[in-house]
Amino acid sequence: MTATLPGQPNVSAGVTEPSQAIFPGAITTPAPLDAPAEDLAALTRPDFPLLSQIACLGQPLIYLDYAATSQKPRQVLEALQHYYGHDNANVHRGAHQLSARATEGFEHAREKVAAFVGAASAREIVYTRNASEAINLVARTWGEANLRPGDEVLLSVMEHHSNLVPWQLLAARTGCVLRHAGLTESGELDLDDWRSKLTERTRLVSLVQVSNTLGCLNPIAELVPLAHAAGALLLVDACQSLPHQRVNVAELGCDFLVGSSHKFCGPTGMGFLWAREALLEAMPPFLGGGEMIQDVELDTSTWADLPHKFEAGTPAIGEAIGMGAAIDYLQAIGMDRIHAWEQRLTRRLFERLQAIEGLTILGPTPEQQPNRAALAAFSVEGLHANDIAALLDSSGICIRSGHHCTQPLHRHYGLSGTARASLGFTTTEAEIDRFGEELEGTIGFLREHS
Repeated sequence: MTATLPGQPNVSAGVTEPSQAIFPGAITTPAPLDAPAEDLAALTRPDFPLLSQIACLGQPLIYLDYAATSQKPRQVLEALQHYYGHDNANVHRGAHQLSARATEGFEHAREKVAAFVGAASAREIVYTRNASEAINLVARTWGEANLRPGDEVLLSVMEHHSNLVPWQLLAARTGCVLRHAGLTESGELDLDDWRSKLTERTRLVSLVQVSNTLGCLNPIAELVPLAHAAGALLLVDACQSLPHQRVNVAELGCDFLVGSSHKFCGPTGMGFLWAREALLEAMPPFLGGGEMIQDVELDTSTWADLPHKFEAGTPAIGEAIGMGAAIDYLQAIGMDRIHAWEQRLTRRLFERLQAIEGLTILGPTPEQQPNRAALAAFSVEGLHANDIAALLDSSGICIRSGHHCTQPLHRHYGLSGTARASLGFTTTEAEIDRFGEELEGTIGFLREHS
C-alpha cells in the first residue's frame, strides 16, 4: 500500500481525505452553529486549480455561476485520475482484481451518497445521469403505474424545467392534471395558495427545495405532513440545496429526492434518486438492458435487486467515484460551516446590488428569509441581461444570463430573462466587491450608449 503524504488525498477506491491543515477541526470538532462565519474561501481556494486562472486583459478570473455548476477541488480530480489510471474496469461483472476494485469504489460512493442525505440504506440510492433523469425515472415508473385521468400533480410556478417538463409529458400520457402553486409578493412559495390546491385528487407534490432563480428556501418539512394527510407523495428537487446546507431525507420526511453531482463539486454526467425502499421495490424498471436483470429468457426476464433494477448498462463508474470524493470533501468542511459562510456572503452581495439604482432582485432578501440561497437574479431597467453578462465577462467576471430554465417564473414577473450571480464557499468578499464595482460601471456604460 502506498503511503499518503501529509496534505495529500488518499484516492484508493475513490476515498479522499482533505488534510487537517486545510480544514482545521474538520469532522471531529465542528464549529458551533452560533459561531462567527469562518472565511472558508481562504481555507479552500488552494484546492481549486481553475480559480487561479488569469482571465481577459490580465484580470483574475471571478466565477459567480455556482448555481449552474460548481468548480471541482483537486481531490475530486485526483479521484477521477486514480480510477482511470489504476482501477479502470467494468463493475459487477468481472472476477479479476481491477473489476473488484472498480466495484468497491463504485458501491462505496453509493454508501457515501446515502450517508450524505440520511438514507436508511444504500439500496435506496439509484444512480442516474443527473437530477433531470431522476425526475423522469419517477415520472415514467411510479407515475405511469399509479396516475390515472383526473389525478393531480401539484407543482409551483418557480420550478426548474426539469421539474415541469417530465410531468407535462406524463400528463399527456396518463391524463393526469398539473396544478401550480403561486408566489407571495416577496418571491416565496404562497403557502395559502399551495394548501388550497392540495386536494384529495393530489397524488404527488413535486417541489424545488431552493429556487435557482428566487433563491427562496421552501419549507419542505412543514409541507410533507400536509401532503401525506391528503394521500399524496412528495418529491424534492434538492439540486440547489445539497451544495449549500445539510439535507436529510429522514428529517424532511419526503418520499423522493433528486440531486446532481456537478452542483456539489462532483463530476458532470452523474446524479441520483433517493426514494423509500418500499416505493422502489414496487416501481417497474425504467430502462431495460444489461445489469438490471436477474434472469433473462428469450421472451421474459426478471429484475435485479435494488438499486440495480434501475441501472441498465455500463454506468458512469469514474463519475460516481468522483461524486463520492466530492461528498468526502464537503463533509470534511461541514455543511453547517458552508451554510454560515455563504449566509455572510449573501448579505454582502445584496448590500452591493441594492445600492445600484434601477436594479431589481427577484426573491426574498436575507432579512426576509435568512436561510435563502447564496444567489441573486436581477434585472436592470432598460437593459438586457445578456449585454450585462457579456461586458462583465470581458472583465473576467462569469455570471449567468437568460431564463435559467425557469421560463414560466420569468413570465410571471413579465421578464424574458435576468442576470444571476451565484456564490459558493470559495467565493471571497473581495470578489463580491469587485463584481459590484464592475456591474455599476457596466450599467453606466450601457445606459450611456443605449
